[in-house]
Amino acid sequence: MIRPAQSSGAIVARRHLLVINPNTSSAVSALLQKHVQQAVHQQADVRTLSARFGAPYIACEASYAVAAHAVLDTWAAALVPPQPRPDVVLIGCFGDPGLLALRQASAVPVIGLAQAAFLEAAQFGRFAVVTGGERWKPMLERLAHMLGFGDTLLGIETVEPTGAQLAADPLAARALLAQACQAAARRFNAQAVILGGAGLAGMAEGLSSSLGVPLVDSVLAGARQAMISAANAGVSTGPGCFDLHWQGVSKELADLGRPAADSGLPSPHQPRP
Repeated sequence: MIRPAQSSGAIVARRHLLVINPNTSSAVSALLQKHVQQAVHQQADVRTLSARFGAPYIACEASYAVAAHAVLDTWAAALVPPQPRPDVVLIGCFGDPGLLALRQASAVPVIGLAQAAFLEAAQFGRFAVVTGGERWKPMLERLAHMLGFGDTLLGIETVEPTGAQLAADPLAARALLAQACQAAARRFNAQAVILGGAGLAGMAEGLSSSLGVPLVDSVLAGARQAMISAANAGVSTGPGCFDLHWQGVSKELADLGRPAADSGLPSPHQPRP
């Protein structure tokens, strides 16, 4: 658990941590809310929002692409007053859809579960990943290279059930994941193993004692790195925006783009002449 910051009598304002679940599963959002709030304790108020459209679980390139749009849309909707403005954003998917796009536009720090877990695992040396869903392997390899962890990532061990299926049967999941973590540590000679997936939050605690190397829970890593990012950030100057004019997107997302008058195009919310 992250320890609350100490102060010498001064009142320290609690930060607002926005967790965006890029899929539409309320169960996954509830899991993220529970474990992230427990991890940050009283350092922050955590608010978890689900994507307003997309897939109930991200398990392929198509659902991943849609999830990136959903992350931007959810972030835009979260900024509408009177909601509290976030001090930091955590993308609650081990795959970080929309990470670079949101980071470019946001005025506050943005981090994803995968990047956070990569950062923490790399502190121990070269690492392996265990996650649910076979299609994730090439997608995570690509992400690791993009984020600068291509040489640090030794390999990825996937299990056939998706993260959503694993979360639905925790007892069976723990047995399967324990075997996969042991196999990954041996096969890749890893100095650490990441248990990756929003749906696997909290499962690492019961598996780490028998593994022999550090086991990183991607959700708890995300919570820790989000708070570190917030602490290291300067004062936000505004909500962030896009230097372009959107068409055909939600009103909340369109409002963060350039006005139609600046682009010479009709507003997406006004009828064309």
